[in-house]
Amino acid sequence: MITLLICANTLNVYEMKTCRNTTVAALLYGALLASTSAVWAQPPRPAAVKELRPGYLTGYLATSELPDSLSLLPPPPAKGSAAAKADRAFDDASQEVRDSKRIRLATEDAQLSFPSAAESFSCALGTRINDVETPFLYQLLRRSLTDVGLSTYRAKNTYNRPRPFVIADQPTCTPSEEASLRQDGSYPSGHAAIGWAWGLMLSELSPSQSDALLARGLSYGESRAICNVHWMSDIAAGRLMGAATVARLHGSDEFMADMKAAKSEIQSQRAKGNTPTRDCAEEAAALAAKIPAP
Repeated sequence: MITLLICANTLNVYEMKTCRNTTVAALLYGALLASTSAVWAQPPRPAAVKELRPGYLTGYLATSELPDSLSLLPPPPAKGSAAAKADRAFDDASQEVRDSKRIRLATEDAQLSFPSAAESFSCALGTRINDVETPFLYQLLRRSLTDVGLSTYRAKNTYNRPRPFVIADQPTCTPSEEASLRQDGSYPSGHAAIGWAWGLMLSELSPSQSDALLARGLSYGESRAICNVHWMSDIAAGRLMGAATVARLHGSDEFMADMKAAKSEIQSQRAKGNTPTRDCAEEAAALAAKIPAP
């Protein structure tokens, strides 16, 4: 129809045919340019990274470059000590929010698999975090998770501290993981380390949201007490390891390049008005349920 309209005023059949062929070629060329522009409009993607094990990417740091949790952390509180009693009191206090929306959020925070883990900080950041729209940020979180998690294991394996649910014989928010958690030392908390590391990294990328992001990093660790799988001293030690690993990561050129790219992605998402798909009102309501002072 477009071709007929364009060529309607031609003088003869030959001119009509020539006009039609030229117009079709022009339209096809325009379509090719449009499709090519659409491809070019896609955000750049980071280079592919091998998996350390299924679902977990290789980190930025070699094993020898990880901070040493065994030398950085004091031993966990001794049985019967004032610190151990404070741990027990905090564990008891955390039970008071287990029948609320907070326990549901704590259960979500327990999942370190992606893409769900990436959404944990989207409300605090104020924008979506996913592999399509923010691929550098998405991979930054995945790779740093590996570095931060591994940084806790020298102390974990050395002390092999029993977890609260083992001592009290109470359920957790992730029953399917209890068997493996029994074999995994409680001190320090890997989840708390990861949550605090992500809070620090994201607040560096988005200073205007720093308070919200750091608060989310703290609550991410508190979720482990609410889930009955970590003592408060585990969580505090985990945060120290998270900070130590982020400091070490800043010596990696690859990490810093990804941070720069991730910052640009966040700015682009904000400019487009892309808000989180997560129910942020529901998350805020859950976080309003605070663990009472012991």
